[in-house]
Amino acid sequence: MNIDDKLKQLGIELPAVATPAAAYVPFIQTGRQVFLSGHIARRDGKPWTGKLGQDMGTTDGAAAARAVAIDMLGTLRAAAGGLNRVARIVKVMCLVNSTPDYTEQHLVANGCSELLAQVFGERGQHARSAFGVASIPLGACVEIELIAEVE
Repeated sequence: MNIDDKLKQLGIELPAVATPAAAYVPFIQTGRQVFLSGHIARRDGKPWTGKLGQDMGTTDGAAAARAVAIDMLGTLRAAAGGLNRVARIVKVMCLVNSTPDYTEQHLVANGCSELLAQVFGERGQHARSAFGVASIPLGACVEIELIAEVE
């Protein structure tokens, strides 16, 4: 199935590439690999703030990670010249703004990973890291970066 058709089936409309909030670019391509800069969770156009284990639970964190994945797909579409050119999602790194005793960062990251698998099938299965961090820019609850291979 065409990726655009799959997104329609899932009821997902991709955003345009967001303007970086600091001195960096949204993506870089070298050879066949595309590196997406970190994308923070957004809700209603604003940073989705919170700290897992304090004022947010795992379910909300996973929803935030899914929202990040949707934003990253918009950036990846621009970087690759269309999502159908994505040969594989290679690596995802998920940073979770969490308390020192919170240990479900991997379940938060599933919000992103599961969407990528839904959209790309086997090509969406990827290596991944998930970390708890003390803070994320703008107070966001989740930040994710991604590496993809393009045709």
